[in-house]
Amino acid sequence: MAMHRKCSGKHRKTEENVTFEKTVGFVGLGGMGSGLVKNMLLKGVKVHVLDLDQEKVKLAESRGAIVAKSVRDMARDCDVLAFCIGKAEDVQKLTIDGDTGCLQDMKPGQILLDHTTTSPDHVDLMSAACAKIGVRYCEAPMTRTPIHAEQGCVNVLYGGDTELLEDLRPLFDTYAENIFHVGPSGHAIRLKLIHNFIAFANVASFCEGFALAAKEGLDMTKVIDIISAAGGKSGMMDLYGRKTLERDFTPYMALEWAEKDVGYYVRWLEKAGLPGFMASSVHQTYSLASIMGFGQEGCTAVIKAYEKLSGVEAAFPKGS
Repeated sequence: MAMHRKCSGKHRKTEENVTFEKTVGFVGLGGMGSGLVKNMLLKGVKVHVLDLDQEKVKLAESRGAIVAKSVRDMARDCDVLAFCIGKAEDVQKLTIDGDTGCLQDMKPGQILLDHTTTSPDHVDLMSAACAKIGVRYCEAPMTRTPIHAEQGCVNVLYGGDTELLEDLRPLFDTYAENIFHVGPSGHAIRLKLIHNFIAFANVASFCEGFALAAKEGLDMTKVIDIISAAGGKSGMMDLYGRKTLERDFTPYMALEWAEKDVGYYVRWLEKAGLPGFMASSVHQTYSLASIMGFGQEGCTAVIKAYEKLSGVEAAFPKGS
């Protein structure tokens, strides 16, 4: 089931308030989280925030958020505790690990909302841990970019029962253009990893092709025009192809997170008993680029690993 709306490039439906009366604790004000919190606040949702980056915390506070002292305080004070942070291991450290875990402070009926791109094993672990104490666990990874988060039109992939989705729908409506109910718990993260693998494999392939074209002296304007007019055209090419050749590596999706997501996908493939020759190659490509120092740049900075080896920069001709 999906709800489709046109993303106009501006925050949608700002004249209407979405009714969501529960208090939300939100951990993670990175590229996606900051935009989500902004749109929740614009819709009148009461939000407590926490992040290691104090500048991002101050920005959220200036927009009306309440600054929390700790995740455990959030767990005690908020109806919904949401995470949008780096890795599955980070979520587990803050929720279920030892004395630092906040799950011990949560009560039956509260909701733990996980927007982080994690792994099937993580979702199973968190779902079981929450179920033991009556906390409602929601796996809801997202697609699209921080630009869409700012505009209030991300895609939410939800895995779980319909009742919990309907309880959270008014919250998702504050920042999502599409809400996809993809199946039971665990199905959303699986679909997200498949999506991300395909997307990042596409990036790795066109970066390799661009690097070869540059080394062989091809006209890069012709290269991208012809690829974009035929079967090589793709969503990732549309988003990042020209930016790559313009040398714009803004980390809308950092290379290190591409490496992380494809790594989860590789481990899932192995556990499922399927060969992963292509997935392993893509993961190794991003791992090499990260080792070479490009992890904090955008995912298309993988091309810089090829350039280091070829000695030729892949870029549009100057003045083009």
